[in-house]
Amino acid sequence: MADNTKVYNEKELEQKWTVFNTPHGTLPFDSIEEDEYLPAMRLGIKLHKAEIEKIINNAEAPTFENTIVALSESGQMLSNVQYCFYNLTSAETNDKLDAIAEEISPEETDHNNEIYQNEKLFARVKAVWNSKEKANLDIEGVKLLEKVYEGFKAMGASLDAEKKKQFAELTKNLSQLTLKFGQNVLKATNEYTLKVADINELSGLPNSSLEAAKSLAKKENYDGWIFTLKAPSYVPFMKYADNEELRKQMYMAYNTRATSGQFDNTGIIKEITKTRLEIAKLLGYKNHADKVLRHRMAKNEKNVYNLLNQLLDAYKPTAEKEVEAVRKLSGKKELMPWDWSYYSEKLREKEYNINDEQVKPYLELEHVKKGVFGLATKLYGLQFIPNPEIQTYHKEVQALDVLDEDGKYLAVLYVDFFPREGKSGGAWMTEFKPQWIEKDGTDSRPHISIVMNFSRPTDSTPSLLTFDELTTFLHEFGHSIHGMVARSKYAELSGTSVYRDFVELPSQLMENWALEKEYLDSFAEHYQTGEKIPAELIEKIKKSANFNTGYFTLRQLSFGFLDMAWHTITSEFTGDAEEFETKAWESTQLLPKVKGTLMSSNFTHIFSGGYSAGYYGYKWAEVLDADAFSMFKEEGIFNKETAKRFRTEVLEKGGSEDPMDLYKRFRKREPSIDALLIRTGIKK
Repeated sequence: MADNTKVYNEKELEQKWTVFNTPHGTLPFDSIEEDEYLPAMRLGIKLHKAEIEKIINNAEAPTFENTIVALSESGQMLSNVQYCFYNLTSAETNDKLDAIAEEISPEETDHNNEIYQNEKLFARVKAVWNSKEKANLDIEGVKLLEKVYEGFKAMGASLDAEKKKQFAELTKNLSQLTLKFGQNVLKATNEYTLKVADINELSGLPNSSLEAAKSLAKKENYDGWIFTLKAPSYVPFMKYADNEELRKQMYMAYNTRATSGQFDNTGIIKEITKTRLEIAKLLGYKNHADKVLRHRMAKNEKNVYNLLNQLLDAYKPTAEKEVEAVRKLSGKKELMPWDWSYYSEKLREKEYNINDEQVKPYLELEHVKKGVFGLATKLYGLQFIPNPEIQTYHKEVQALDVLDEDGKYLAVLYVDFFPREGKSGGAWMTEFKPQWIEKDGTDSRPHISIVMNFSRPTDSTPSLLTFDELTTFLHEFGHSIHGMVARSKYAELSGTSVYRDFVELPSQLMENWALEKEYLDSFAEHYQTGEKIPAELIEKIKKSANFNTGYFTLRQLSFGFLDMAWHTITSEFTGDAEEFETKAWESTQLLPKVKGTLMSSNFTHIFSGGYSAGYYGYKWAEVLDADAFSMFKEEGIFNKETAKRFRTEVLEKGGSEDPMDLYKRFRKREPSIDALLIRTGIKK
């Protein structure tokens, strides 16, 4: 149980979480106490129930406005608390917040089930649905009605009383399982450190990695160097450390996270897939993927596998040649997984005379911020102004006012760059408040956040990014633009509230500019000398962009195949998870399997992050982003008319229309895989 001894006045709590007397109505982080989250969410549930009862008991005949829109507008206090709380459990959590999450999760699930399985409420929704032809709804109204109606069906509204009870228990269990899975991965990641006392064991590592490891060791009062499994520490270690035994230790630690001990997820994987399957069958689907894909661009598992296999056939011959080239350079009979990053980096340096350390001095974080924000200025006219009056959830987080090209306020953007103990790994975009339009026509603008895990500054060096980190920044920033420029009537259709296999288009599209000389020239300069990034270095970056493209494509495909394998099972899985994983992605594996390793146990995207039966979406969207950027290449990479068309036809629309219709309206034709094959050098 979470500690909740303090008693809060309900009226004061409601006022605090519904009216924010802050710049742009942003969250008042400085005055939020951890102990208030639980009572605030419980009060939010109570108030939401009262609003739902009002809709149900409305004596007037059901209409789009008094039922569908009323539902859309209900539960505002609860949403405000949840947005804040769950964003913090990802970016700034601790044991207390984790305990609160575990305690409130079943209560939230019960509340959702009570709403969506309420027969009287569903009868009103169904009545509106059945009379939709007479309702004279605009395209957004049609989409909202469809989303609400389908949402009720997906939550078991059509089930009989006994099955509704089963559904409620299953969904409650699933919410707890997925929450626990993510917590275990974070704790298992934080638990491991590699401590090295002898500098001679760290040959090959660049000074930036050594400085960061020394800085961490100082904080831990250790006389040596400390490395962790967080990306800024782990990635360069695997690329540059000459010591094979230490690379193996790090690899094994990373790839056995949450496979045993206190934070073991192997049993949870089976429970999650079993529960998802039971829910799907209860709703009349053959498996979880069948349930999920009905509301995706792909539509069904056949189309997903067609894409994965088409890409596998196109890229595998290249990938096999790439692995053989790295093996040959290594001089080994067999290349092990902990050798891959190390020797492939050696080969890249040999073939292109380039490495991360050459590029990093030109990618100082403050300069990169100007370049990334500046791209949105060039394309869309957006301006980013730091606003110190906006409170943030951590002292390292910066808040900015985002203005449109006419100087009008558009959004708030929070940026959070560095790893911390309570912060999940990876990078993501989220929102503290979505966008919607009030009944009086007021456009209620969004509060967006991008969260990353870049290398921290050291005593002697500012934060310097690798080229991959630059593309990560651009990727998440693309998501944020999708949220910031949203112009939908309803929050449920706003910004990134789109099909999962479409949501990555705006983010992956932004990555393309990283390889354009004209763009890099606009901000990339040496952090010490101010020298612009040399043209020959940019050329090396471009030439090396497709280095090992086959291998990395197969790696992404392997995740897609693994995800689909777990979610296309039609009966409970009781076997060995490691064997299952090995078989699921065997067609994509080019290096030896190491016994004891298991990616599934820390695959947060699909087991706690919303991408179940959806990881293929990255490759699906990659086809779209390459095809879309080819239009920018044709018309000019900073062409404002092209950008305006992408903004108005895709970004601003959110989920208000079918995504393929939006894409075709922008591109003026069906998407083609050719642009991706050409971009990656597979097709000339």
